[in-house]
Amino acid sequence: MRQQLKWAALAVACGMFAHPAAAQEKLKIGLILTLSGPAASLGAQVRDGFNLAVKDLGGKMGGRDVEVVVSDDELKPDTAVTKVKGLLERDKVDFVVGPIFSNILQAIHKPVTDTKTFLISPNAGPSSYAGKNCSPFFYVTSYQNDQVHEILGKVAQDRGYKRVYVMVPNYQAGKDSAAGFRLDYKGEIVEESYVPLGTLDFQVELSKISSLKPDAVFTFMPGGMGVSLVKQFKQAGLADQIPVLSAFTVDESTLPAQQDAAVGMFGGADWAPDLNNPQSKKFVAGYEAAYNSVPGTYAMQGYDAALLIDSAVKAVKGDLANKDAVATALKKADFASLRGNFKINVNGYPIQDFYLTKVAKRPDGKFQTEIVQKVFENYGDRYAKECVPGN
Repeated sequence: MRQQLKWAALAVACGMFAHPAAAQEKLKIGLILTLSGPAASLGAQVRDGFNLAVKDLGGKMGGRDVEVVVSDDELKPDTAVTKVKGLLERDKVDFVVGPIFSNILQAIHKPVTDTKTFLISPNAGPSSYAGKNCSPFFYVTSYQNDQVHEILGKVAQDRGYKRVYVMVPNYQAGKDSAAGFRLDYKGEIVEESYVPLGTLDFQVELSKISSLKPDAVFTFMPGGMGVSLVKQFKQAGLADQIPVLSAFTVDESTLPAQQDAAVGMFGGADWAPDLNNPQSKKFVAGYEAAYNSVPGTYAMQGYDAALLIDSAVKAVKGDLANKDAVATALKKADFASLRGNFKINVNGYPIQDFYLTKVAKRPDGKFQTEIVQKVFENYGDRYAKECVPGN
């Protein structure tokens, strides 16, 4: 009898120690980003911003050690699907963070959310998932695509530009950008050019701009496309004649390559490196020290994606089994965003402030975007009303 009691006590003790061990199982997060080709700098900023947040959190979220698994989607939808399935099935990640481009998001959204795995987008925010197709497993730390472009439309309208030339890539985010610009701009659009994604030669479009002489150009050209366009725009002698209102064309991911050619060009954003709040200042200093480059919105949104996940894991005390509880915690977004004002709307997209920015050269020779004015405050997207929570 004594021996039986001894073994029983040992079994209880083992059980007591088994639970904390299970609780300390690593939290696995898969990043799927564009890390090769002309747009690689965008994915690199998100990756670096996310990793910096993990480091600042002491390598833990909600008391659990964090393991980050990184995949390159190569800006190819088929490749992205294969890679994300690897993250889910082989690596068994608890969260997927990514991607950069909306066409990649459209490819991976269903494979991820169908498995009831939470997908956090640090950049892509197409209209297709903001309304009736919203999902309790999808959250965005950037914006709904239209919104950033809407900033430029309002600025063009307020500044009295009568004739504007619009030039965007021919894919979902490009179409969203043109639609966003048109929301507040009521003047004449002299031409709408849709160029293939990945275009690096803009001579045809620049000839049209030179001929049409618009009051301003609105463009959305991310990554290497933006680098080429800005350099060619400057070389064509147009930079001193026609104001450029852009989104993701002149930002911290492209400025190291564009440099002086981009100075004075305008952008729209949810944040800039000179935003004056303590958490943002600390982040900028930490990022520059770690990576010797100026962080852009991609890095900021990657950092905030990590903070969002951390806030949810903390709220459920590290136990991710109850998906409804995790979703509720994600919607609460109980963390101090680097951008200041930040809430999650009913559709999983943010409510936040938006700014007009302008490219400047710093005294240390580096280039950054700086805030000119706040254009929208506590602004949620127009599709949220179509979202039925719990879909």
